Amino acid sequence: MKTLSLKLDDEIFKEAEELTSKLKLARNRYINEAVAIYNQYNKRKLLKMQLEKESKLTMTDSREVLREFEKLMDED
Repeated sequence: MKTLSLKLDDEIFKEAEELTSKLKLARNRYINEAVAIYNQYNKRKLLKMQLEKESKLTMTDSREVLREFEKLMDED
Protein backbone atom coordinates (compact mmCIF):
# COMPACT_ATOMS: atom_id res chain seq x y z
CA MET A 1 0.00 0.00 0.00
CA LYS A 2 1.26 3.48 -0.87
CA THR A 3 1.18 6.47 1.43
CA LEU A 4 0.49 9.87 -0.04
CA SER A 5 -0.27 13.39 0.96
CA LEU A 6 -3.55 14.70 -0.39
CA LYS A 7 -4.90 18.23 -0.54
CA LEU A 8 -8.66 18.55 -0.85
CA ASP A 9 -10.76 21.65 -1.25
CA ASP A 10 -12.39 22.51 2.06
CA GLU A 11 -15.91 21.88 0.79
CA ILE A 12 -15.03 18.49 -0.67
CA PHE A 13 -13.31 17.49 2.56
CA LYS A 14 -16.27 18.61 4.66
CA GLU A 15 -18.71 16.65 2.50
CA ALA A 16 -16.49 13.55 2.58
CA GLU A 17 -16.24 13.77 6.37
CA GLU A 18 -20.02 13.97 6.71
CA LEU A 19 -20.51 11.00 4.41
CA THR A 20 -17.87 8.82 6.02
CA SER A 21 -19.43 9.52 9.38
CA LYS A 22 -22.92 8.58 8.19
CA LEU A 23 -21.67 5.51 6.34
CA LYS A 24 -19.40 4.53 9.22
CA LEU A 25 -16.46 4.18 6.85
CA ALA A 26 -12.87 5.10 7.47
CA ARG A 27 -11.79 8.15 5.49
CA ASN A 28 -9.01 6.13 3.87
CA ARG A 29 -11.45 3.39 2.74
CA TYR A 30 -13.85 6.03 1.39
CA ILE A 31 -11.13 7.74 -0.64
CA ASN A 32 -9.80 4.39 -1.94
CA GLU A 33 -13.28 3.42 -3.13
CA ALA A 34 -13.81 6.83 -4.71
CA VAL A 35 -10.53 6.61 -6.62
CA ALA A 36 -11.34 3.05 -7.73
CA ILE A 37 -14.71 4.17 -9.10
CA TYR A 38 -13.13 7.17 -10.81
CA ASN A 39 -10.49 4.90 -12.37
CA GLN A 40 -13.22 2.63 -13.78
CA TYR A 41 -15.06 5.66 -15.13
CA ASN A 42 -11.96 6.95 -16.89
CA LYS A 43 -11.04 3.52 -18.29
CA ARG A 44 -14.50 3.27 -19.84
CA LYS A 45 -14.23 6.82 -21.15
CA LEU A 46 -10.89 6.02 -22.82
CA LEU A 47 -12.30 2.78 -24.24
CA LYS A 48 -15.29 4.66 -25.65
CA MET A 49 -12.97 7.17 -27.32
CA GLN A 50 -10.86 4.35 -28.78
CA LEU A 51 -13.94 2.51 -30.08
CA GLU A 52 -15.34 5.68 -31.66
CA LYS A 53 -12.01 6.31 -33.40
CA GLU A 54 -11.76 2.73 -34.66
CA SER A 55 -15.40 2.74 -35.70
CA LYS A 56 -14.82 5.79 -37.88
CA LEU A 57 -11.83 4.08 -39.48
CA THR A 58 -13.78 0.90 -40.24
CA MET A 59 -16.76 2.90 -41.48
CA THR A 60 -14.65 4.34 -44.28
CA ASP A 61 -13.32 0.90 -45.21
CA SER A 62 -16.81 -0.60 -45.05
CA ARG A 63 -18.13 2.03 -47.45
CA GLU A 64 -15.34 1.29 -49.91
CA VAL A 65 -16.07 -2.45 -49.74
CA LEU A 66 -19.78 -1.77 -50.22
CA ARG A 67 -19.05 0.33 -53.33
CA GLU A 68 -16.93 -2.48 -54.75
CA PHE A 69 -19.72 -4.99 -54.15
CA GLU A 70 -22.23 -2.66 -55.79
CA LYS A 71 -19.97 -2.35 -58.81
CA LEU A 72 -19.76 -6.13 -59.04
CA MET A 73 -23.55 -6.43 -58.75
CA ASP A 74 -24.07 -3.81 -61.47
CA GLU A 75 -21.71 -5.67 -63.81
CA ASP A 76 -23.82 -8.83 -63.57
